[in-house]
Amino acid sequence: MKRCSPPALLLVLGLGLGLGLGFPATAAPQLPSGAYLAARQASMTEDFAPAARQYDRLLAAAPNDPRFLQGAVLAHIGAGQMDRAADLATRLMETGARSRAATLARMAASLRAGDYQAVVDGFAAGQRFAPMVDDLIRAWALLGAGRTADAMAAFDAGAAAGDHAPFRRYNAALARAVSGDPEGALALLDAAAQPGAEAVAARAALLAGTDRAPEALALLEATLARGDDPVLRDLQARLEAGEVVTFDQLRNPAEGIGEVFFAVAGTMARNAPGTEALVHARIAQSLAPRNGAITVLVAEILEDIGQLDLAAAAYAGVDRAAPAFVDAEIGRASTLHAAGRNEAAAEVLDALARSHPDRAQVHIARGNLMRRIGRHAEAAAAFDTAIALQPDGAALPWEMYFARGMARERSGDWDAAEADFRRALEIRPDQPDVLNYLGYSLLERKERLDEALAMIETAVAREPDAGHIVDSLAWALYRLGRFDEAVAPMERAAALLPVDPVVNDHLGDVYWMVGRSREARFQWRRALSFDPEPDAAERIRAKLARGLDAVRAEEGLPVTGRNGR
Repeated sequence: MKRCSPPALLLVLGLGLGLGLGFPATAAPQLPSGAYLAARQASMTEDFAPAARQYDRLLAAAPNDPRFLQGAVLAHIGAGQMDRAADLATRLMETGARSRAATLARMAASLRAGDYQAVVDGFAAGQRFAPMVDDLIRAWALLGAGRTADAMAAFDAGAAAGDHAPFRRYNAALARAVSGDPEGALALLDAAAQPGAEAVAARAALLAGTDRAPEALALLEATLARGDDPVLRDLQARLEAGEVVTFDQLRNPAEGIGEVFFAVAGTMARNAPGTEALVHARIAQSLAPRNGAITVLVAEILEDIGQLDLAAAAYAGVDRAAPAFVDAEIGRASTLHAAGRNEAAAEVLDALARSHPDRAQVHIARGNLMRRIGRHAEAAAAFDTAIALQPDGAALPWEMYFARGMARERSGDWDAAEADFRRALEIRPDQPDVLNYLGYSLLERKERLDEALAMIETAVAREPDAGHIVDSLAWALYRLGRFDEAVAPMERAAALLPVDPVVNDHLGDVYWMVGRSREARFQWRRALSFDPEPDAAERIRAKLARGLDAVRAEEGLPVTGRNGR
C-alpha cells in the first residue's frame, strides 16, 4: 500500500472469509431476473454500491434467502453501509446460516453500541476468527465490559505468546494507556519494540503526558529524521507550540479493536487487495472513525480494486483537522484523475496548495498532476515551490529535478529543462530514465547527436527490457541515418511495447527507410489502431496516402532511405 500504513504484522493471518459476493447460478423463477443478473455482475467486479442495491431488490422478493442475505452483507460492508450490513447479518444468522462476514458485522455493531459483554459472550459461545485476533478482541472487550483485571491478564498472557509477540505487547501497552496506566504502557512499549509511526506516536504522547515533553520531542525529532510522517509531524508541532499533549490515540476499547482490524486489513491489502482486505478495513473504520489513516487505507483498497467513486468518497471523509488529511486529499486527487475527472482533481490540489502552502509534498503532487494533464507551465511552477521549501543544505532527490525538467521542457523552457536533467544526473549518474529523456530530447532538437546516442546506449545497458528506452536507441540510429542498424532495436521495442502507437509508427518509418514499404504501411495502420495523438495520427495518414518520402520532403527533411512503393 501507499500512503498510510497500519502496524505491520509479520504474516498473513489466515483470516480468509471464504465468501465472495456471488451466489449459485440458479435462482427461483419468481425473483426479478434483472436484479439477479445485475447483482451477479456487480458482485463479480466488486462493484459494491450497485451490488448492494440489487441485492436489496432481491431481498424484497425473497427476504430470508441466505444466499442473497450473505451477498447483501458483503456488498453493504464494501460500500461502507455498516448499520445496514449489521441488520442484514442478524437476519442471515436467524436463518441458521453461518457467515464470518455477518459475525464481524454484528460484532462491530455491538462494539459501536458499547455492548462489550455481547462480544465477550460471543467468544464464550465459541465464536472464532483467528487465534491472535481472537485473543486481542476478547481482551479489549473484557476491558470495555469493566473487567480490567481479567483484561490485563488476557493481554499479558498473549504478550508472552510466541506468535506476533511484539504486536500483542503493543496492544497490551495501548490497553494500559486507555485504562490510565501510562508508566505500565511505556514499559510495555519498550518491550514490544514495535516498529512504525503509531508506536512512536503512542510513546511520545505518553512521555509528554507524564511531564517528559523534552524526551518526547527528542524521540519525534530522531524518528522524523529517518522519514516523514503526518501523525508524528502534527504531534511535534503541538509540543513545540507548548500545547498540553496527553495520550488520546485511543479513547475506548472499541477503538483498540479497530486498531487490531487495521493491522489485519493492512497485512491483507499488502498481499492481496480485495474484498477480504476491504471488509476488515471497513470494520476498523467503523470502530475507530477518528483514525484518518484507517479511512485512507479503505480508500486505497477501493482504488486498487478499481472502485474509484467509492475511493474518492472515502478519501473525502477524512477530517480536515486529522494528520492524514493531506495524504487523503492527495489520494482523492489521484483517484479523480484516474477516473478521468481532471478538473476536479486539479481543484482538489489547488485548494490543498492554498490551505497547506508550506507542505512540499502538496506541491510535488500538484506538479505531477499538472504535468500529466498537460498544464506544464503550472507543473514547473509547482515544482519550483516544492524545491524552494526544502531546508537549506538538504540533499534534494534526483526525481524532483527530473520532474521539473520534464515540465520545463514541455512548456518550452529548454535551457532550464536541460539544466535540471543534468543536475539530476549529477545526483544519480547513469539513471536510465533521465539519460533516455535527455538523450531523446537532444535527438528531437537535433543537438549533440553523438552525446544523445551515448546517453541512450547507457540507458539501454541499464534497462535492456524497457521498451521506451529501446525505442529511443532505435530512433537515435534512425535520426543519425543508420537505418539498417535501427531495424533490430526497433523491432525489439515493438515486441516489448506491442500496442504503443509511437513505437509502431517509428517501426514503420524504419522499415520504409530500408525499402520494406509494405511492412511500413502495415505498422502505420497498426499505430493508427492504437489511438495516437491527433497530430501524430494526421502525419501517419499522410504517410499512408503519399509515402514517407513525400511527407519528409514536405517537411524539408532529406530523403535518403531505400524506399519503395
